[in-house]
Amino acid sequence: MSTDIDTLRPELAAGLEALGLPAALATPLLAYLALLARWNATYNLTAIRDPRDMVAKHLLDSLAMQPFVRDLRTLADLGTGPGLPGIPLAIATPGLQVTLVESNGKKARFLREAARQLGLGNVQVAESRIEAFRPGTHFDAITARALATLPLILELGGHLPGPGGRLLAMKGVVPDEEIATLPAGWRLAAVHPLRVPGLDAERHLVEVARDRPEA
Repeated sequence: MSTDIDTLRPELAAGLEALGLPAALATPLLAYLALLARWNATYNLTAIRDPRDMVAKHLLDSLAMQPFVRDLRTLADLGTGPGLPGIPLAIATPGLQVTLVESNGKKARFLREAARQLGLGNVQVAESRIEAFRPGTHFDAITARALATLPLILELGGHLPGPGGRLLAMKGVVPDEEIATLPAGWRLAAVHPLRVPGLDAERHLVEVARDRPEA
């Protein structure tokens, strides 16, 4: 792990500016990146090993969806792994309560330590399988990044959004086949193209809404 994390600050700050986010976010985001890189060396939390690659592929990729969560109160990040996109979104959106749902014990331990070290009072960790997570409340939205197909995400976590709730799924190319097989009770609300600084690949945010009961 030869990369000095702070040397990545200019690259991250430029990416934040391109996304319309404050450059001051670079400091807590780099603290998260340093912690992730350190734990990853031992616990293999993510297949991306180089912190420089993590800037675009993890941090900026996660933050590209921030405009779609900044007006929400609650968000559940399903199968969050090392906290993506949930932790970058929580750092950039202090008014958003983020619940990180992760069944893997070592990843859940990392998430709790990251929330503690970064002072993220708006982050909770639920060490649970998605389908078994019953928090006793509903979320404004659920999100997932590279977790599963849209129908499977809804099969596992469709009980978590409230009546007006959304699934905000991060995808590469538009998943037309997945959209065509959405389960009953759900409909496509929108597909938002995302531009991720430093990432030369298609990215889309697929917004799926629960059908409203007919009057």
